[in-house]
Amino acid sequence: MTDSRKSLTVFLAAALLLALFPLVGGTFYVQLFVKVMILAIFAMSLDLLIGYTGLVSFGHAAYFGLAGYALALLGPQYEAASLWWSLPAAMAVCALFALVTGLLVLRTKGIFFIMVTLAFAQMLFFFFHDSKYGGGSDGIYIYNKPTLSIGGFALADLEKIEHFYWLVLVLMLAVFLLLRRALGSTFGRALVGIKVNEHRMQALGFPVFRYKLASYVLAGTLGGLSGYLAAVQFGFVNPEILSWHQSGAVMMMVILGGMGTLYGPVLGAFAFVLLQEAFSNQAWFGDWAKHWQLAMGMFVILVALYLPRGLAGLIARKAQPAVEADEDKAEEKAGDKP
Repeated sequence: MTDSRKSLTVFLAAALLLALFPLVGGTFYVQLFVKVMILAIFAMSLDLLIGYTGLVSFGHAAYFGLAGYALALLGPQYEAASLWWSLPAAMAVCALFALVTGLLVLRTKGIFFIMVTLAFAQMLFFFFHDSKYGGGSDGIYIYNKPTLSIGGFALADLEKIEHFYWLVLVLMLAVFLLLRRALGSTFGRALVGIKVNEHRMQALGFPVFRYKLASYVLAGTLGGLSGYLAAVQFGFVNPEILSWHQSGAVMMMVILGGMGTLYGPVLGAFAFVLLQEAFSNQAWFGDWAKHWQLAMGMFVILVALYLPRGLAGLIARKAQPAVEADEDKAEEKAGDKP
């Protein structure tokens, strides 16, 4: 079986298992998996910057929070907004913010890029925290989940956790396939080339700044998608979702799962959230559960030391002997032919 066929089989099997999970899982675990899949979209969007373009952004939470506030502020206060216009509107707001800020931050590099992206995110944080537009530090409630209907016929009732779960699953798979297609194209190969040697790509005639800006805007737009879904799930937005803590958490997911892979951030999101739930379980760890951040930090340090390519690298390492065995068999068969 070729690598592409194996990857397709694993992808379809994982998608099928996730699709069937609401039929057997309890409400708490279904909601937990919804949260994980939303964060997986968020992590994949950041990995596009860090893992493929070589841009380490520490302000990616700006798009996560901005989309949530866009839903809360653009939609009617006591009525349900339509998903058909509210989701594109929230993503468009994030795309515009990414375009405007990207024209500025991409003129910096290294530590300066990190600090400028953080600065823009903190500007948004204090704008919503200190002004009445976003409810101040108290935030805003979203009383009704968006509607998903065509011509008066409801395609799904997002108030039902199972329906919302399947919507998030479809969007997560769509983002995965979109990024896989984009990164497998000339655009994706150019991004990897820019990450490895930007000056060489510029010498070859590639419009490096435009490629980086396109990657930055796409990452911000997809980050907005995850923030919109999180606002729908929790029905509440506040300035904390814009803070540097949120940017740091999603960066840890990318590092934990493995940078430069699409499935790595998904694995990192699942591992991060599930480990957080496990370490903070007082039934298992008693009073030590209050210090779950310490255990999580130690786990991430161990992964960084012994698995520099993250959980995705561990899977690739286990799969490598099987690939080498298949290659040896193929060489033996080729040698037997006259």
